[in-house]
Amino acid sequence: MSWRWAGLSWPLIVVLGVVALVRPVLSMTGGMDVLGRPWAPVVVTALISLLWLGVVVWRDERRRVLTLTFAGLVYGVLAIVLSGVLSPVLRGELMGPLASPGGVGVVAVLVTNAVWGAAVGWVAWAVGLVRHRAAGQ
Repeated sequence: MSWRWAGLSWPLIVVLGVVALVRPVLSMTGGMDVLGRPWAPVVVTALISLLWLGVVVWRDERRRVLTLTFAGLVYGVLAIVLSGVLSPVLRGELMGPLASPGGVGVVAVLVTNAVWGAAVGWVAWAVGLVRHRAAGQ
């Protein structure tokens, strides 16, 4: 059974989205404070971006931009669910995108993370292009 649809590796997309959950988990549990704000969120996001980029280039994914756009969306959905489940437990009340009126927070999270994934995907596309040209392919 093939897990490819529209030329995308869905297991890879889900794994990349799940890996990015390290960011909200660190934030919700105080790990970002321990690592040092304001730079820890930036550094963690950069490391996730580099991991995403490296994986799709190493695997020579053909649809890098779309793969990472969907990875960003998967991450966004999972982060919203994680926030909805953990914020009442850790903070005593619902916080995060689900607490915003009219679903604005949910839309903002999904759009932001889709754009993040697409931006990393475009960089991965450019890196792949350079690699293939250098290899004479």
